[in-house]
Amino acid sequence: MAITARSLAAPARRCAAALAAAVLCAAAAPAAFADTPAPSASPKLPKGLYGSTDPKYDGVWRQSLALLAQDTAGVRPADRAVDWLAGQQCADGAFTAYRADEKQDCDAKTMRDTNQTAAAVQALAAVGGHADTVRKGVSWLKSAQNDDGGWGSAAGAPSDANSTSIVIGALTATGTKASALPEKDGTSPYDALLTFRLGCDVKEADRGAFAFQPKDGKLTANADATAAAVTGAVGKGFVVEPGGHAAKKTSCEEAAEDAQGAANSGADHLVSVMDAHGHHLMSAMPGAEDQPDVGTTADAVVALAAAGRPDDAKQPLEWLRGHSAAWAKQSGPAAYAQLILAAHATGADPRDFGGTDLVAKLNATGPKPASDGSASQADEKDAEQDGGGISVWWVVLVGLAAGAGIGFLLSGRRKQNQL
Repeated sequence: MAITARSLAAPARRCAAALAAAVLCAAAAPAAFADTPAPSASPKLPKGLYGSTDPKYDGVWRQSLALLAQDTAGVRPADRAVDWLAGQQCADGAFTAYRADEKQDCDAKTMRDTNQTAAAVQALAAVGGHADTVRKGVSWLKSAQNDDGGWGSAAGAPSDANSTSIVIGALTATGTKASALPEKDGTSPYDALLTFRLGCDVKEADRGAFAFQPKDGKLTANADATAAAVTGAVGKGFVVEPGGHAAKKTSCEEAAEDAQGAANSGADHLVSVMDAHGHHLMSAMPGAEDQPDVGTTADAVVALAAAGRPDDAKQPLEWLRGHSAAWAKQSGPAAYAQLILAAHATGADPRDFGGTDLVAKLNATGPKPASDGSASQADEKDAEQDGGGISVWWVVLVGLAAGAGIGFLLSGRRKQNQL
């Protein structure tokens, strides 16, 4: 049975990685992913693209997360990888999931996607070199804001918690202060987020959670939406720096009126749910309810770090260390990126994550980076710049000696490491 956009309950930020792994995600995706078959390996892919599966539904998404994750790990991506992403932009500033022919202009039928645009904006702002592309993307996102202060998956689509949160992250990542986000008729994106929060009148287990969207006027707790909303409510994007502000306790009633309090309340909900399942979240996809949801658990770790709850993130992070390798291998670049971002947010080492070098694995899914950020490469570069070969001072001394009629035989390389 086909899944329609009206029946969807979770956003693109989790589904894209699963799509890349040929996992059925249509039931959990926004309109862009509805009624779509699982992707298969594409016989011809752009040389700058990460991943080996058909990019039709997640090309921009997985590319953006890959570039962001590499940037946090000190990797400088290949120019063609960055240029490919920038080249996916439509003339009006929006991004769609994938444009096979960048020379063909986006038309009225092109699905302009807020999630893909927000992800691309964050990635291009992080790696640099495409300021005009970032500026146009931000401008389009602002133009797509709904009257309720939030964003849907596309311009004009009803607002949802995930799209609103990821756009908040894009705006703050590109220089907009979290306290100065654009408003519509006095209604802010934070006001929009609070409308998706389950309040004090629901059963205790669901209090503080967020729904993706109301359905028939009712809100249903959604772990993926909660993780996204917690991050967005504190004005953070995909990249969360470790050691953030400390959260303060907020009552259920107070959290209903305050975005920061709502974030802490949402964090409480995530912790409670993960504790009940052995420190991880469970899949909400039909037919897979008894399966762990690795990707959303990684997002929850980032959310807890963003909300100032690093201690609460420790056990879910440890669970990820021991249970994410097979999932990431199957799912591809976006999955490796999610894990790297979770490690970064908690101060963990993504190059030794449960015995896996997540950075090397991610790098291997795309074009060879200009610099892989590894310690050995950094040492080699320092040696070349600071002492490898014949240093400037040795050249000067040789010149002086030659002028005095003294010959020097210089052989080998003098290596100095300055750490």
